[in-house]
Amino acid sequence: MLRSLKDLIGYPIKATDGDIGKVKDFLFNDETKEVCYLVADTKGWLSTHKVLISPLQLTAPETGFYGKHFPVSLTRKDVENSPLLRNDEPVSLQYEREFARFHNLRPRRPGSSALESLVPPESPLPHAPDEVERHNRKLEAIENSHLRSVDEVIDYRIKSTDHHPVGHIEDLIIETESWTIRHFVVNLRNWLPSRSVLLDIDWLMDFRFGDSEAEVNLTRQQIKESPEFHPEQPVNRQYEKMLYDYYGRPYYW
Repeated sequence: MLRSLKDLIGYPIKATDGDIGKVKDFLFNDETKEVCYLVADTKGWLSTHKVLISPLQLTAPETGFYGKHFPVSLTRKDVENSPLLRNDEPVSLQYEREFARFHNLRPRRPGSSALESLVPPESPLPHAPDEVERHNRKLEAIENSHLRSVDEVIDYRIKSTDHHPVGHIEDLIIETESWTIRHFVVNLRNWLPSRSVLLDIDWLMDFRFGDSEAEVNLTRQQIKESPEFHPEQPVNRQYEKMLYDYYGRPYYW
C-alpha cells in the first residue's frame, strides 16, 4: 500500500501505558529512501519535546494508516529514554550547527532562512590548521549521514534537467510494508496553476539543502505533459504502470 507521509503528520502515538505525543516529522535516508525515524512531539509531557522512534518499534503500523494513530512497543519510560532529535538531526541542521560553531555565528532565528540565520560576528575567530581539519572532517561525516527531514524537504523547489524551475515538492509517498519512499508529488502552481504530478523518488538527482531545491532528471516538457496527479485518488499499481510507461522508465517492482 502507498500512503502520503504528509497525511501521517499529526497522528497520535500511543505507548503501551498511555499517549506519548504526535508525529511531528519523519527522517529518511536520501540514498536508501528508507524512513529511519518518526519524530514524536512530546510537548506538554517531556521537557525535551522531541524524541525519535523507529518504524520497527511500531506494533501495528497498519493501525496508523487506517485508524489514524500509531501504537508502539514502548512504555512511557522507554520513550523518555529514547534518542533526542538533537542527537540525530537532519543533515541540514547538523551542517548549519557545525558551520555556526566553527565560525562563531549566532544560531538560527525562528522563522529565518538558512542564509539569514548565520549572522557573522564582529570579529571572526582565527583557527589553527588542526581545527580546520577537524571541522572539514565533521562536515564530511555529516554529509555522509544522508539523513533528511520530510518537513524540511516538502516545499523544496524542483528544477528540470534542462535547468528550468518547474514547481515545489508537495508530498512524499511511502510504501507502507517497507517504509520506503517511492514517489514525490510536485505542485506546478507557479507554472501550471492547479496542477500536480507524481514522480519516482529515484528520479531526483540531488538535494541541495543550502538552496532548498532539488533537480529531477526529466525535461520541463516531459513534466508538462505528464499524467496529472489528484491527491484524493489512491496511488495504485494501475496508476504507477501508466506513470512509468509514459516516461519510458522501468518499474521498481
